[in-house]
Amino acid sequence: MSRIRVTRPAALTALAGVGACLAVVVVPSAFAGTTTPAGSSCTIRPAAKSSEAPLSCLGVTASLDHLPAVGEQATLTVNVQAQAQVKHAGLALQLPPSIRMTGAESGFAAPTTDTFGQRTSQTLALTPGAHALKLKVKAVAAGPAQIQADISDIDRPDPRRAGHDSLELTIGTAKGSSDKGVSVTKADAAPSHARGPRARKPRPVAPKGLAPAPVSGRASAAKAPASPRAAAAAAASAQVCVSGTFRNRFQSAEGGSWNGKANRDEPVSNVNITLWGKPTANSGTQRLATGMTGNGDGRFNLCYTPSTSVTSQAWVEFRTQAGRMWSVVDGNGRLYSTATYSLNNISGSTSLGNVYANNGQSRAWHALDTLNKLWWNRGATTNCWTSSQQDGHCTPITVQWYPGSTDGTYWTTNEDKIHLADNDPDSEHTTIHEAGHALMGKLYKNWWPNVSNCSPHYVNRTSSTSCGWTEGFANAVAFHTFNDTTYYWGNGSSMNLANDRSTNGIDPGDACEARVATSLVDLWSQVDGGWTKSNTMMSRTWQSSFREYFVNDRPDYGLDSGSTARNILYRHTIQY
Repeated sequence: MSRIRVTRPAALTALAGVGACLAVVVVPSAFAGTTTPAGSSCTIRPAAKSSEAPLSCLGVTASLDHLPAVGEQATLTVNVQAQAQVKHAGLALQLPPSIRMTGAESGFAAPTTDTFGQRTSQTLALTPGAHALKLKVKAVAAGPAQIQADISDIDRPDPRRAGHDSLELTIGTAKGSSDKGVSVTKADAAPSHARGPRARKPRPVAPKGLAPAPVSGRASAAKAPASPRAAAAAAASAQVCVSGTFRNRFQSAEGGSWNGKANRDEPVSNVNITLWGKPTANSGTQRLATGMTGNGDGRFNLCYTPSTSVTSQAWVEFRTQAGRMWSVVDGNGRLYSTATYSLNNISGSTSLGNVYANNGQSRAWHALDTLNKLWWNRGATTNCWTSSQQDGHCTPITVQWYPGSTDGTYWTTNEDKIHLADNDPDSEHTTIHEAGHALMGKLYKNWWPNVSNCSPHYVNRTSSTSCGWTEGFANAVAFHTFNDTTYYWGNGSSMNLANDRSTNGIDPGDACEARVATSLVDLWSQVDGGWTKSNTMMSRTWQSSFREYFVNDRPDYGLDSGSTARNILYRHTIQY
């Protein structure tokens, strides 16, 4: 039986960064900063008014004097706004492959060019006020394009001392044909080429549970292609298979820095896929087979039995959904999809080799694959996200993201959806942190603590015991998933939150989320043998603070709260 310590359960909400007066309050956890801005008077809003992103002392905007068509030049203006003195402000600029700088630009480093376009940066000494920088650029290819600008305090990595802006446009081929915005929800696969030199080897995935069930029967588990003998006997009824590997090129805050994120080229796991086709030139489109990409390798093998000796057309569509357990949608709630080129006149099995996600969707696929890392070590005893839900009655984790989004970073339960801003998916820790809030919401069965003094909150500063608990748990989920204690932000900045009693710069006690997070991961790894037992306990009795979790509940569920466990807390400055 579940045990609740409040007479009237609070709505599943928590106080937010700048929108505590909103009717629906959310959990803006990923923006937990590292220190209070000087004077607490910074007012630069880095996101839309309805967003829960914190106010900042630094801001940046990017604009073009006109929208260039292919072959045309334009002036790119980057405006930096500072409300505090910053000795070492890092300004990073990234242009897409379809736009190029024209000549050397004063003060900027020589641009580097790779799959993602051109990157350049500059270190500035800022005083309060506005600062404008201009660059000449040229459109060199048609299609969707995004220009990105980031400003950050190199010495004090903190979302409240950073800013991000992006400019989305669709480049046309004729003068006056370019337009604002991009449309990438449905798009073709990106060109394939050799893996880049900075690509890391795919992370090993150790399954600790069942894979998410596909939406329909896994066609890729059908029989292998027919043998030559069988084909000779009945060519028209022999199975035809289309195979390959689905991959994504993305930029990662993990392994990068403020002026250059790491380039990655990795397979995408557990993606829902469909083989579409037309049996004859005059027939309608039919669903020939469905399945999922392989876990850890992104491989697929979709097989069907043709009704004719030659199939007129066939193509594979990949959608940002894993079974029915997690998905990434755009601002209108639509799944992203990447489709391969059409195969024509198919008479036998074929391999597509490496198929790459559309470049404009890269961050959506990165977020989807990041959730896959959490799924395999989610600490549940059922085939749902948490043990509070039973097989057949699971609720999914849904992420909303779109290019240029300022609607983030937070999770709210009235829609049970994670909202990620434009560059948030570059940080896997941010995606999993927000998923950690979603997990707690599922563990607590739509109950949430009455959280106080959490607007704003800072990852290394005292807030309240309720804020320290909810935010600390979300941080711990990220640290547990990646086996580290470093938090990464979407702009490439990071902070190592490993601590003990001698650590300076991190407040002591259980009202500090960094202390709670590191205590939790040490309990799970050094005492509990993982976090499954802890999560099972949390699905049955719900806590408003780390004290309740440790003192009241762990003993009742056979989890150590004796000297070994207390010594762990003591090392992290928590004493009960």
